[in-house]
Amino acid sequence: MNGTLPFLSFEQVTKAFPDQLGSEIEVIRDTTLDIAEGEIVVFLGPSGCGKTTLMRMAGGLDFPSGGHIRLHGEDVKGPDRRKGMVFQSYSSFPWLTVHQNVLFGMRYRQDLTAEQKEERAKRYTKLVGLTDFATFFTNRISGGMRQRVAIARTLAADPEILLMDEPFGALDALTREFLQLQLLDINRTERKTVIFVTHDVEEAVLLADRVIVFSARPARIIEDIAVADTLGDGVRTIETKESDRFFQLRNRILQITRKEAERIALA
Repeated sequence: MNGTLPFLSFEQVTKAFPDQLGSEIEVIRDTTLDIAEGEIVVFLGPSGCGKTTLMRMAGGLDFPSGGHIRLHGEDVKGPDRRKGMVFQSYSSFPWLTVHQNVLFGMRYRQDLTAEQKEERAKRYTKLVGLTDFATFFTNRISGGMRQRVAIARTLAADPEILLMDEPFGALDALTREFLQLQLLDINRTERKTVIFVTHDVEEAVLLADRVIVFSARPARIIEDIAVADTLGDGVRTIETKESDRFFQLRNRILQITRKEAERIALA
């Protein structure tokens, strides 16, 4: 790496939680991973394997039992403005309008004037395609729109890294597909570093620069797959999902995950 520090690094990270009997349940085991600035890295693995816990620790919402997580070479010690999170649940405030929700994401930005915050709120509301709904209260719009509000609010705060925990998992198939493509469009504009957690293989292949495949609990990295090596560096669209190269990579990853499932079943 020519002597430069990685943007985000996980160094021999382990995590265990105490159980009710005074023992510990190991959730993550000896995980080492570097993520470059501007990458979309998808954490893929079975439900409950520990991938969300690893992402939460990157956001400073939890801490390793062992090892280090470093951003710009400094240990992650808690949540801060450099790290923005979007969850599966629709985390908007129903008593605020779409515009006011996006503004709320900048409440701690002391470096911006009120006018600059207004301008940024309008910009990111437009970026997620909600300008026509800016004055709507969020309990009057669809779930997919509320998730777009959450993304706009997070982006308006200008985090260095976007942490997304199955953000489209509760949506219908068409809305989910629309938001996947919109996320790719946004990242071409914003070039944020993204960690995206999912257990959906097609979603992982469509979105990722790299797919990190985890084992069942305790999470260990089984494969680190550079998606562009198979799909190329071009813009991904709906048609990408119909290509032979997409099917080949999807099937390769499915085979990896099925082998892991069989290993666990026979253990």
